[in-house]
Amino acid sequence: MRKYTDLFVDFDDTLYDTHGNAVIALRELFDELQLQRWFADPAVFYDEYWKANIDLWTRYSKGEISRDYLIVERFRRPLSAGNGLEPTADFCRKTSDLFLDLCASKPGLVDGARELMDNLRGKGYRMHLCSNGFHEVQYRKLQSCGLKDYFDTIILSEDAGANKPSPLFFDYALQQTGTHRDSTLMIGDNFHTDILGAKRAGLATAYFNRYPEYPAPEPVDYEVTSLLQLKDIL
Repeated sequence: MRKYTDLFVDFDDTLYDTHGNAVIALRELFDELQLQRWFADPAVFYDEYWKANIDLWTRYSKGEISRDYLIVERFRRPLSAGNGLEPTADFCRKTSDLFLDLCASKPGLVDGARELMDNLRGKGYRMHLCSNGFHEVQYRKLQSCGLKDYFDTIILSEDAGANKPSPLFFDYALQQTGTHRDSTLMIGDNFHTDILGAKRAGLATAYFNRYPEYPAPEPVDYEVTSLLQLKDIL
């Protein structure tokens, strides 16, 4: 078995339950802004948010849109679905700030995340967080969930000047951590940004497939459907 000394680990929806925490935060946001004034059915707002969010983060990871465009548009679209609500860019930014504050305070982790991190740390791996998330939000989420001290290095796309899956991101990560391609494994849940990006950068990959009914579309070094399966691989 190939010997790894360093692990690049994705954060959102790999360790941190970003989706689950965001579901809670969206409900809190709806109540705090009293959006029932414009939405008879909250599900309309929630559904429009998730459609916009998935589309915009996919485009952001490809470098097609800016951070500010993402922040404004992911709330302009769902808010525009409200009856008589015409959100300005400023209102969307303020809504985003409130939403991110609510999200960053949530401690929820993916099942098995803390146990896995304890196990890997005990085995002596150097671990490096690799994320496309926004700088100030990711640090707050790391504090809220208590995982920050597990990482030797924190690599964020805003610092790298490029998003995963760009090879520039992984080159920056290798440089900042002092790791070597042949002894580093990337662990992540997003096949496009985490796995394909790392493969193209010459790294081994472990795909955390949260939807096993859809297997990896091309070969990976490892594929798991729960985080704790990684304990038997590493």
